[in-house]
Amino acid sequence: MAREIVVMGAGMVGVSVAWYLARRGHSVTLVDRREPGRETSFGNAGIIQREAVRPYPFPRDLATMLRVLPNRQVDIRYRPGGMVRAAGALLQYWQNSAPKRYARIVPEYASLICLSLEAHAPMVEAAGAEHLVRKEGWLEVYRTREAMSARLRDAEANAERFGVRYRALDASELATLEPDLSDELAGAIHWEQPWTVADPGGLVQAYARSFEAEGGRVLQADVTDVARHGAGWRVATSEGELDAEQVVMAMGPWSRDWFSRLGLEIPLFVKRGYHMHYGATGSARLGHWVMDAEVGYLLAPMQAGIRLTTGAELERLEAPPHLQQLAAAERVAKKLFPLGERLDAEPWKGARPCTPDMKPVIGPAPGQEGLWLALGHGHQGFTLGPATGRLLGQMMDGERPEIDMAPFRAERF
Repeated sequence: MAREIVVMGAGMVGVSVAWYLARRGHSVTLVDRREPGRETSFGNAGIIQREAVRPYPFPRDLATMLRVLPNRQVDIRYRPGGMVRAAGALLQYWQNSAPKRYARIVPEYASLICLSLEAHAPMVEAAGAEHLVRKEGWLEVYRTREAMSARLRDAEANAERFGVRYRALDASELATLEPDLSDELAGAIHWEQPWTVADPGGLVQAYARSFEAEGGRVLQADVTDVARHGAGWRVATSEGELDAEQVVMAMGPWSRDWFSRLGLEIPLFVKRGYHMHYGATGSARLGHWVMDAEVGYLLAPMQAGIRLTTGAELERLEAPPHLQQLAAAERVAKKLFPLGERLDAEPWKGARPCTPDMKPVIGPAPGQEGLWLALGHGHQGFTLGPATGRLLGQMMDGERPEIDMAPFRAERF
């Protein structure tokens, strides 16, 4: 039976939820203060990461912690204010990264990742967005044979357990594939399954247009209140009130602003990130998405230029940008590939919404009938948005989801 549903948040997750619900015949309004795909979904690395079956754990080995402690690394930086603000969640994150706990989390997390490509596929087709998507995988390059060998052991295990496909490239094979990269690299892992997207925000916008073609409505407005109203819900916005039988909260890191108002206790914290676009020097060309694995940044040949994305910054969501991490990445990246001039007026800053057990929250809000949650996807909202939409649609329609959703329910906190 068709229902009136409001989806709050028009990033990849919210748009995908709205798209799958509209496909199921529901009357769906998608609300966001900005047009679709303009926040974190706009600024990410643009990879649909079918290989990413293991979430990022909190570093627990002494060598890594000593490396990170001086706070000068490209892959991870921290700010005291951000650490204090998220202290409780970060402690749980550290605890959940212990080997035994992490080993239980991995197959649960992987069950979502394994759905990523097949959940994106019908959306790409319906949106006519094939021109934005390449199906050639991406490269994880290594400077030392030791680090690459360790990663290949993980890759072999993931191939056997989760169907990940990859190819190991030695230095000469890598040079043939990407001749303009530094000749000091030991080799690379070519992850073969992932899809790459030359305009991540553009793909979200294409999905949003496809949602509208299905009969959905996109409303650009600020949400000012969410409250029960009779047997359903009322969402107050700067453009008027919306009455709905059900509401989906998919507002990424901004979801936590509503938790206390709605009686929810979910320990959400953020990992911020930055990007900048560059030209290439002379005739240099970058053909693949390339991650400098031992340093912790990624270069992506986007429509807007070569995008350099940084690692994570542990800081408050609302704090001003700190650009030292991007500058450090840029210095190293120019030695890996001959980057040209900066193309953007200023760096982009975004925030990844994270949970202490590295898994998103997907399902009903405890004690709030008709309120559903789709948030906390960490580094993989772009990858997992469509899988989240597909599974949440099954749950909301009373069907048995195709994977076990118990590990993703909010009650676990």
